[in-house]
Amino acid sequence: MINSNYPNLNLALATIVLTGWASLIAQSLAAQATDPTTPVASAKISCADSSPDDQEPRVDETRLPNGRSIQPAGEVMPFSGRPVDIKLSPDGHWLLVKDRDSLKVIDAKQWKLVQSIASPDGASLWGIAVGRDNRVYFTNAKSELHVYAISDRAEENNPYKLEKTITLANGSFPCGIKLSSDELTAYVCLSKSNSVAVVDLTTGKTTRTFDVGIAPFDLVLCGETLFVSNIGGRRAVSDDKTAPSAGTETVVDERGIANTGTVSLIDLRTNTVTESIAVELHPSVMAAGLNATSVVVCNTNDDSISLVNSKTHQATTLVVKPDEKLPFGSMPSAIHLLVEQKLYVVALAGNNAVAIVDPTAALVPDAKTSPADIRGLIPTAWYPVSIDSDSEYLYVACVKGLGSRSIVRPEKEGRNSHDAMGTVQRIPLTQIFQADQLRKWTETVHEVSKVKQILLAAELPPSQAADHPPIPIPEQLGQPSLLRHVIYVIKENRTFDQVFGDVAEARSEPELCIFPEKITPNHHALARRFGILDNYYCNGVLSADGHSWATEGNVTPYLERAFGGFARSYSFGDDPITYSSSGFLWDHILAAGLSFRNFGEMDYATPPNGMEYQAIWEAYTNDRPIEFKQNIGIERLRRYSSRDYPGWNMVIPDVLRMDRFLNEFREFEKNGTLPNLTIVYLPQDHLGGGVTSEAHMADNDLAIGRLVAAVSNSKFWKETAIIINEDDPQNGYDHIDGHRSLCLVVSPYSRPGVNSNFYNQTSVLRTILHIFGLPPMNQQDASMPLMSDCFQPIADLTPYTAVDANVPLNQAGGYVEEQSSAERQWRTILATVPIERTGLKTETDEDNLNRFVWHEVRGWDVPYPAEWVGPHARGLTKLGLKLDPTDKD
Repeated sequence: MINSNYPNLNLALATIVLTGWASLIAQSLAAQATDPTTPVASAKISCADSSPDDQEPRVDETRLPNGRSIQPAGEVMPFSGRPVDIKLSPDGHWLLVKDRDSLKVIDAKQWKLVQSIASPDGASLWGIAVGRDNRVYFTNAKSELHVYAISDRAEENNPYKLEKTITLANGSFPCGIKLSSDELTAYVCLSKSNSVAVVDLTTGKTTRTFDVGIAPFDLVLCGETLFVSNIGGRRAVSDDKTAPSAGTETVVDERGIANTGTVSLIDLRTNTVTESIAVELHPSVMAAGLNATSVVVCNTNDDSISLVNSKTHQATTLVVKPDEKLPFGSMPSAIHLLVEQKLYVVALAGNNAVAIVDPTAALVPDAKTSPADIRGLIPTAWYPVSIDSDSEYLYVACVKGLGSRSIVRPEKEGRNSHDAMGTVQRIPLTQIFQADQLRKWTETVHEVSKVKQILLAAELPPSQAADHPPIPIPEQLGQPSLLRHVIYVIKENRTFDQVFGDVAEARSEPELCIFPEKITPNHHALARRFGILDNYYCNGVLSADGHSWATEGNVTPYLERAFGGFARSYSFGDDPITYSSSGFLWDHILAAGLSFRNFGEMDYATPPNGMEYQAIWEAYTNDRPIEFKQNIGIERLRRYSSRDYPGWNMVIPDVLRMDRFLNEFREFEKNGTLPNLTIVYLPQDHLGGGVTSEAHMADNDLAIGRLVAAVSNSKFWKETAIIINEDDPQNGYDHIDGHRSLCLVVSPYSRPGVNSNFYNQTSVLRTILHIFGLPPMNQQDASMPLMSDCFQPIADLTPYTAVDANVPLNQAGGYVEEQSSAERQWRTILATVPIERTGLKTETDEDNLNRFVWHEVRGWDVPYPAEWVGPHARGLTKLGLKLDPTDKD
């Protein structure tokens, strides 16, 4: 049902027609400022320009945390959630939305959200079907098939009810679903079982299953042939290089990335799987072809679609990008056939657009791969993943929508970066086929997707590039840098205000600073000397996508759809079908012949004999040896990793990790062999693992200080940059944006002072590659600015001295008999939050951890700052954004 805490607000949000991004932001602001029972008026935010010398830079609120902008066409309906699939009812009345944890029902005629039915165990990646009688079939993460029907006493604002639940094979994780022509049978992809189930909808029994490829996703029925897309590709055979994905050995390349894609054909007359047709990477959403014997499939990890012929078993591939010269990153995530026009509409998740594709005009005789004939591009909200249409409109669902702007709980319970506001938009078909309008939309997509900037960033250097004098960050790719080594530090889960809220010179909020200089003296000392970035953002939401952003500079639609429970995996380097085809940062470093060493990233470390924090601390401080079991899922990364350095586990102090890093660092210095790229994972600022939050943070802070002190006192200092950032900002609060986080750029060439340029995680990756003369990995990092303004040409070689901790690093909570009732309550709640894996928690767990940290540090009875919590909060006004009530848009 609609959120009972704010029923009228939710409906008000859903019924507003929003035709411009300024109105979307205004709606989000107004929702926080108005009474929940008051309809929200449309307004516009304007930003005054400012000179580069101004303390407050110009802020462009069309910009997302990933640095892109959105200007969605048509009418946009925002709502709390992450929609992954949509289907229109046959009568055209209802638009059914598969959200991450619910079925949402939109009245397509009146264009308003009228119902939300919870699926508390989480939805699956994909899969919703609607019968001719308007029944809805919905797969969920609990391996169930829900059937919803129009109620006999249907209300206008409450039309559907759960009719029955069909239980499928336990742990099978159903996804795509297709009904038989008589609608008595459902064919369901079972992702973890690598099979397709045949379900009798009358009895609810599975009558048989077909083994197909790995991670089947979607189905299309053509006559008596069932086409099945397999994201993970074919089954492994002897001599294949493999890695496990949800328990199945999956074919991978030398980088550890799944490198096959297939479409299985099931003959329903003979009940046999007749063929496995090779297509490109991540075959996902499919649609019927222009004739009865073919289908078209999105190759999401290949920036292409494949036209598959069921008679010849041939597949022809069309590359679908705004510009065919772009590197990887458009990621076709959904496809829909406009029957009358004989055109396909393809969702480009990486470009926040849909492409209108003529599949016949682009075919080149005898060519397996051709550039698609794109008639035009239509701008969408953030990350389109599903498409449908009727005779009047094209409907597009965007899983990330407007970003983290939703109100999903009472204000007193707070908000954070998980508060996704997904969108569905409708675009009149008449506008799509107006040449002038389509041309303007295409220009908009090129602009907001930064096509020109990406192409320039990816250009190979001219032959004379090396003739330029070296500077820290070269102006052009291929020009020499003064830097030969980068140490890239990845930490866990803090926002800017949590640590630097007490820095008055920066855009900060002291009320939200729970780890001030007393707790984090090295963070603060480093910021004072080397500069502080107060406009830096994490791209992701939690660890599963955060570590992908931090190491790949991209997240695939497969992973973006997984927020309904992460039933296949919560990836920390242990699921090869989650990775982007453009690879990891270290792949590009190694391919260039450069050296690399990993300390802890993507390692699940296991202490011996179940040792907990205090036991490990005692052994560490008494110099007793401890051997941790290493578990790194990516074989190539494992080969370049320190065997002695433990990765994720909250019972291992960061100072122990740093001792082990420094042991190897001293060998590097002795032999003159410091790698070009070194990754150092220091996760203790995640908190929650056996000592107080202050002790966790002080431990992390001291490890950072000791790292910088060691490097700055070494012979490598004059040629080294240390870049320190978080994987995600989920366990924190910020007054400007829930994605705003901390990043320290430490080198002899660092520019002191406050730096308010916009940067994010992909800026870091592009800058690291640029230092080594390497082009960006994909469209995402290619579109981001280099962090040139963090550096200056003159070096300050003064060594840094680490500041000792002001908190005992093994500080534990008080004895139970000494605890107040409030402390006992919150420690009891904390005990329910799982921390054995990075971020493998529900949103309630995340909220509880946030609140525990706040009360433990600020006081058990100090009110939680709900009015500040969450993305944007009060910060937009502080940034100079103004509501313009006179603007009619």
